[in-house]
Amino acid sequence: MTASEDRNLPLFERARQVIPGGVNSPVRAFRAVGGTPRFVKRAEGAYFWDANDQRFIDYIGSWGPMILGHGHPAVLEAVQKAALDGFSYGAPTEREIELAEKIIEMMPSIEMVRLVNSGTEAGMSAIRLARGVTGRRTIVKFEGCYHGHADALLVKGGSGMATFGHPTSAGVPPEVVQHTLVLEFNNVAQLEEAFEQYGVDIACVILEPIAGNMNFVRASPEFAKRARELCTENAALLIFDEVMTGFRVGLNSAQGVMGITPDITVMGKVIGGGMPLAAFGASRAIMEHLAPLGPVYQAGTLSGNPIATACGLATLNEISKPGFFDSLSARTTRLVDGLAGAAAKAGLDFAKDSQGGMFGFFLLDHLPQHYTQVLKTDTEKFGRLFHGLLDRGVYIAPALYEAGFVSGAHTDADIDETVAAAAEVFAKL
Repeated sequence: MTASEDRNLPLFERARQVIPGGVNSPVRAFRAVGGTPRFVKRAEGAYFWDANDQRFIDYIGSWGPMILGHGHPAVLEAVQKAALDGFSYGAPTEREIELAEKIIEMMPSIEMVRLVNSGTEAGMSAIRLARGVTGRRTIVKFEGCYHGHADALLVKGGSGMATFGHPTSAGVPPEVVQHTLVLEFNNVAQLEEAFEQYGVDIACVILEPIAGNMNFVRASPEFAKRARELCTENAALLIFDEVMTGFRVGLNSAQGVMGITPDITVMGKVIGGGMPLAAFGASRAIMEHLAPLGPVYQAGTLSGNPIATACGLATLNEISKPGFFDSLSARTTRLVDGLAGAAAKAGLDFAKDSQGGMFGFFLLDHLPQHYTQVLKTDTEKFGRLFHGLLDRGVYIAPALYEAGFVSGAHTDADIDETVAAAAEVFAKL
């Protein structure tokens, strides 16, 4: 196809005139890999089709929510039925209760849930709640972990000793992040030192149990266990950000896989099934600090939206069926093992990991343990890999710092087609 025939090009040009960068979320712009974004016309199962009607095997799945694939019949039926009853009421519905009950059933650490509309909103609210419960100011986060674009979380850390963060976005005053302490992921000694110096003022530690915004990096068992111990010993709250991992890596999420019980859990993506829906939850004692019961204010006009809750509830019901995660995990393992085998045959460094329906890989000879190690990945080589796969109808994240996702709709044939495409590209790298 020539450039003049590519319908994505004029669409991107139009978009850039009316939308900053031509996209409504930065990573979609292909800035990290170059080229023109694919504008999606429709999606079904494990695939989507772009403006040229080219089919792609989809491994981003709307960045995680589409765990059943696009247009699952049970989810479509639930959404269509809900839409006939009205789009939004601004008043309670029974389905909000049903979704909250389902989340609590699947997530043993949670006794009460507050529904919101985005992961950013859920993360921001969870931190406000932790500060309100403890009466403290300082929050601890880790370099490479993304918790949404709330001001207090848009910070980076320095090297060496623990440092308070500096804003990484214009529009965030330094004083807004002066109580955000940024540490190195998986660095137990640094975490212990932080509590030794600042423990009396630490309200919470917020942690991605599997970091999905530096590709796929697990919190080590020692690190997660020590975070839990230090929070307990210092009367701080441990927040697990499971926006990405929640009900994606296992039926009981990452905390179930790891055997660690957080104080507050942030959820999103899968619980909405593709609709704008997120949540945060905790014990009854913590959650009762929220308005209207307590002094911590949080509200939202569209929270608990009847169509979003229908979509999310149908999704959770489907993934709760016996054998779903066994099948999903096997398919994801088949993918990453196949990619690793193809890379080995081509003589390329390749490290991979996966859990449930979430995976990541690095063009390195080892799995990174923190953000600095992730940065050693060859970005130019990744860009060529991305476009090589794209040309062969395989769509992975257009940035090497993003995890990938397999759905229940992916077949063994899809996996085999992907591995064959990757083998062709690897041979040219």
